[in-house]
Amino acid sequence: MTPVQQIASQITALPEPDMRQFRKWFDQFDAQNWEKAIDNDVVSGKLDSLAAEALAQYSAGKCKPL
Repeated sequence: MTPVQQIASQITALPEPDMRQFRKWFDQFDAQNWEKAIDNDVVSGKLDSLAAEALAQYSAGKCKPL
């Protein structure tokens, strides 16, 4: 059994109160990792072409107000 399978087995065996606590922890953990990844992408310039495309479409009047 792989480590991921072991963890999955343990998670599925959690009683409901512990499952809620785990979900809350994992949601926070996942959000923090997502924020770090986005920050790294911004710093590295990975999003520059997308930003340039969005600004070009905005300047060309191809955007609608939300």
